[in-house]
Amino acid sequence: MKKASLLVVTILVLAMFVFTACQPKPAATEPAAATTEAVVATEAPTEAPTELVITDTELNVLCTPQEEWCQGMKQEFEAKYGITVNYVRMSAGEALARLEAEKDAPTFDIWWGGPIDSFVAAKEAGLLEQYASPNEANIRDAALMLDPDHYWAGVYVGTLGFATNTDWLAAHPGVEAPTSWDDLLKPEFAGQVMVAHPSTSGTSYTALCTVLQIRGEDAGWEYLKQYAAQMAQFTKSGAAPAKFVGQGEAAVAIVFSHDTVNEIENNKLPLKLTFPAEGTGYEIGGMAIIKGAVHMQAAKLWYDWELTPEGQSLGPKYHAYQAPTINGVELSHPELMDAKLINYNFQWCGENKKAFVEKFTNEIANAENLKQ
Repeated sequence: MKKASLLVVTILVLAMFVFTACQPKPAATEPAAATTEAVVATEAPTEAPTELVITDTELNVLCTPQEEWCQGMKQEFEAKYGITVNYVRMSAGEALARLEAEKDAPTFDIWWGGPIDSFVAAKEAGLLEQYASPNEANIRDAALMLDPDHYWAGVYVGTLGFATNTDWLAAHPGVEAPTSWDDLLKPEFAGQVMVAHPSTSGTSYTALCTVLQIRGEDAGWEYLKQYAAQMAQFTKSGAAPAKFVGQGEAAVAIVFSHDTVNEIENNKLPLKLTFPAEGTGYEIGGMAIIKGAVHMQAAKLWYDWELTPEGQSLGPKYHAYQAPTINGVELSHPELMDAKLINYNFQWCGENKKAFVEKFTNEIANAENLKQ
């Protein structure tokens, strides 16, 4: 009887093991719901990289174009992505100096705008972060408008020209608006020319490097001494001379042509735009992510957005008339691209920027008492 009972128990235990082994395994635990930030990232426009998860809630922008455009881009980005944008507006020279001073503890995440000579110099100084945006494919001329190592990308193009006060011309019969670099040295323009200082302004540095490329270094530096002697005053900002000349403080401003258009169309100043017949320099306005940026993902999102037709079509809305660098954006003022352009060597100008600015400042005109 005991043997029979033991056999029954043994059979029951074996049956329980078999039954348990045949049961289906419990379903795996469901993953936690996506965070709000992750949902925002996956719902971002197709022009942004879909794998980018945005957890940043703010972005610090070092902005070099005119104040109105900086403010407009801040508002547009905030409305589109829900990320708070803090920006400081600085000229290109000031921006580069600020980044150099903050190299070990950067306060900005992205630098937007200003001639790429400054971005080349920043790259050489180890201040920029490499980033290959998927939207680089939109760029019209990657050989010219994109750093081959992906440290910066071009976001607009502007041509350098002269803005002459038409009231001043009317008061000086027989004097014509300048149409060459040599015209700026004429006696009638003595003390009547305004330009920014190259230590603070990318616009002015573009003019300086244009002259050196047209004339060669020896003749170019000799010309720049005479050119500096014609100045009424140097300004801090590259766009400011157009405003001051339009207000009658001097006769001729050396500025980017889109700044002249802005003063004529939106501020109704009496200015005439001309270009030097022998050729003029031009800027490719750049952008770059700062090395060590705190809000890296938001910086990449801005970078991607600015390489889309949507991002680059916003300029005219904020009275910025530079030409775009990507396909799919209509030119607001195509006549600004009719100037004869030199074969501007951005790499050479960028690599020599520090030396050339120091030479101009120490040997030709210092940077004291710049007109704001």
